[in-house]
Amino acid sequence: MKLETRAIHAGRVTGAGGAVTPDITLSTTFARAADGSYPDGFTYARAGNPNRQALERCLADLEGGVACAAFSSGSAATYAVLQALAPGDHVIAPDDVYHGTRMQLRELFVRWGLQLSFVNVTSTDALRDALTPATRLVWVETPSNPLLKITDIARTARIVHDAGAQLVVDSTFATPVLQQPLALGADLVLHSTTKYLGGHSDVLGGAVIAAREDGLWPRIRLFQTQGGAVPSPFDCWLLQRSIATLPLRVRAQSESAQRIAEYLATHPRISAVHYPGLPTHPGHALARTQMSASGAMLSLQVRGGRDAAINAAARVRLFTRATSLGGVESLIEHRASVEGPHTTTPDDLLRISVGLEHADDLIADLAQALGGQ
Repeated sequence: MKLETRAIHAGRVTGAGGAVTPDITLSTTFARAADGSYPDGFTYARAGNPNRQALERCLADLEGGVACAAFSSGSAATYAVLQALAPGDHVIAPDDVYHGTRMQLRELFVRWGLQLSFVNVTSTDALRDALTPATRLVWVETPSNPLLKITDIARTARIVHDAGAQLVVDSTFATPVLQQPLALGADLVLHSTTKYLGGHSDVLGGAVIAAREDGLWPRIRLFQTQGGAVPSPFDCWLLQRSIATLPLRVRAQSESAQRIAEYLATHPRISAVHYPGLPTHPGHALARTQMSASGAMLSLQVRGGRDAAINAAARVRLFTRATSLGGVESLIEHRASVEGPHTTTPDDLLRISVGLEHADDLIADLAQALGGQ
């Protein structure tokens, strides 16, 4: 079946009385049969719930994986993967990576005993040079946050596996609509389901999907059930509701982002546009081979530095100045000031999440915001 069909039907069950909309099961505990068994397979809400089971089956199907673990946030999903390692293990992470992931690695897991290297993982030579006998995990974001770097997943997977390590791909920006990391050789794929999968800026969540139930997977599942950072039944219900429209939303948002990036690329007040759909992007050719479209995220650098970038963001009328991404509304933010004093993001950079407004209106809003300086 095509992705649009699977997004609606995967994991979905009919509600009580034949209701087309699935039920929300709020119970924290489940009754045993007289013989002590659990006839429906559920024991306690932390270990499993019908809504979480339905969501996990849906996400595993969309990513082509064998199992999925849903979490209460993208950060909890990241934490689950990293805690599956042992003190002394070596992790390679991208030099351009979501700030929250960088903070977890530096502030939590280095103190816990993980060894860490931040590397330009788009470079084969840099990746190979960073590998050590202790390397157990290579972390990849593609496209990356916020510079939209593109990493060759298939090539990276071969290098990582030859070294006896595992590859996890944070595919939050791409979603399963635009990119299939497991089919390209990744062992795990991670999503902040808060973003495009939720799609309406009203639910917090994360998920890890596995190509096989080996390697780090058993410990990730153990952390989910014993660590307890699980999504509520209602959050799972909201996510599955939103996933039904995911392919249509992401494709429409990507089309608008392409138009906006092309407009900004010729604007005299913009020094750089980071968007893999532009032929000038260093990862453009690679993105065309492993993504079906270039996505709805882009970053731009404004001539004049930090103040000019902040002033441009202050003048928008349709865009909302806010953190996060993937919702139906378009967002803009000065990323460096969000990340704080240890940011590696250029201080003239604005990150844009393109929503479902008409592209003409969004371009007109950026034109007036940039033209007013």
